[in-house]
Amino acid sequence: MTPTDAHHTVATRTFYDAVAEDYAAEFRDQLAVRPLDRALLAGFAELVGEGGRVADLGCGPGVVTAHLASLGLSVLGLDLSEGMLAIARREHPGLRFEQGSMRNLDLPGGALAGLVSWYSTIHTPLDELPAVYAEFRRVLAPGGLLLLAFQCGDEPRRHEHPWGHPVALDFRRMRPERVAPLLEAAGFALVQQTVRAADTDRGESTPQALLIARATGCRGAGVPG
Repeated sequence: MTPTDAHHTVATRTFYDAVAEDYAAEFRDQLAVRPLDRALLAGFAELVGEGGRVADLGCGPGVVTAHLASLGLSVLGLDLSEGMLAIARREHPGLRFEQGSMRNLDLPGGALAGLVSWYSTIHTPLDELPAVYAEFRRVLAPGGLLLLAFQCGDEPRRHEHPWGHPVALDFRRMRPERVAPLLEAAGFALVQQTVRAADTDRGESTPQALLIARATGCRGAGVPG
């Protein structure tokens, strides 16, 4: 891990440790009120197949992890924040949650049938995304599927003192047309690209991008393994 990587990792962990309980309370019903997001997750689960081994990266309090499990997947939740993981384990005791970084996954190459990155790359600088996508490709078996969600846009948004906590973090927005070539360079083929309008009634200020990509038979240039 480079010093830059370490800085981003520490900042992200510190932020989410501080806000974990408030975040979990605020977003506990995030899927219950968003049928289009549930539909995409259901399609992803069907493509992966019953019992497919999937990791939910940046799982937070485990809402998406639990939903994926309810769809028949064998799912592991992974997060930097022990505060978030404590909530996930408390609210979903039958599921497996581990601490770790998506920049350096403690998984063998080709171990997974699917990966979900549900708004978990939004704190990663754009110039570091190729290495992150390469790591995603490394742990996916050929033909494995990646589901990637993020906010659309160009300018980052800095959140300071959320719920009164003395922390701050940048939330980076991206354009699907910029992300897709990076995925292809890492060894993915785009399966579906969906952009839905912002749900302004529930606090969204930008359109939301949801991409599904398939790991190709050959890893992209520079991908470890």
